[in-house]
Amino acid sequence: MTTKTTTPAPRTTAYDAIVIGGSFAGLSAAMQLARARRRVCVVDAGKPRNRFAEASHGFFGQDGEPPLAMIEQARRKLLAYPTVALRQGTAVSATAQQSAGSPESGFAVVLDDGTHMEAHKLVLAFGVQDGLPEMAGLRERWGATVLHCPYCHGYEFAGQRLGVLYHSPQSGMHAQLIADWGPTTLFLNGETTLEDSERSRLLALGIAVEPARIAGLEGPDGALNGVRLVAHDGADGRLVPIDALYVAATTSPASLLAEQLGCALDDGPMGPCIRTDANKMTTVPGVYAAGDLTLMRHNATLASAEGVLAGVGAHQALVFGQ
Repeated sequence: MTTKTTTPAPRTTAYDAIVIGGSFAGLSAAMQLARARRRVCVVDAGKPRNRFAEASHGFFGQDGEPPLAMIEQARRKLLAYPTVALRQGTAVSATAQQSAGSPESGFAVVLDDGTHMEAHKLVLAFGVQDGLPEMAGLRERWGATVLHCPYCHGYEFAGQRLGVLYHSPQSGMHAQLIADWGPTTLFLNGETTLEDSERSRLLALGIAVEPARIAGLEGPDGALNGVRLVAHDGADGRLVPIDALYVAATTSPASLLAEQLGCALDDGPMGPCIRTDANKMTTVPGVYAAGDLTLMRHNATLASAEGVLAGVGAHQALVFGQ
């Protein structure tokens, strides 16, 4: 007689809410739920979008602080609440499920280590990932001297030589904005879509327009000495001195969970955004989203505020059975 061996089902831990993503938005959402004495678990992969920046600027009371230190401080304060759990890992799947004998749906989440969890509500706060142009020397300077937001990093380069990389028909306006921080060059990188009237307006404002293709960025140890252009014969051409280059990176959700769950997305200027209502609930009942995932303008303060709204929205839905 052969004895059949069965593998025991993975143990499942249940929460009122699971927050997927442990940066500014996710931790802010979890704090609201914790203060409402709800059981909440934050699942964090440990790769926040702002990990490349040495300092975060413009955030209330935290100007100039390293973002990873801010996140660590927020985690410690959050874990002081007895109903909070923090799991290091990546959520690989999230599915809606119907509770037996109850009309209310819940959600099942599986982590990359096989951990199974359940919750009445989900908060998606896993952020976005940046799609950077393929250009020699650009990626290793991202967050240091290659920047995306003048409000986050512009003051530190004020009065220095600035560059803007052409990316869309709105790049002329982008260059005009950056020029408020210092002398600016718009690098077309071989693009020919700049209208003569716009070129004349930029030049009249003192903004230089460089049409040549770019060979790469140069400078020691993350610093930026300038942009090396490609000469007409294909060899490296002259170096245009700049100290910082602004790049409008495209963005995409850092996880496929929103698509798995069926959340609707809208097209934003730089990439898709998860559609939410005033309470930060997505088009899937019980699923909330916050942070850069839902914003067309990305900013640490706005991400944190979105997290507060999502946490409050999820808690009130738990109370009123929405």
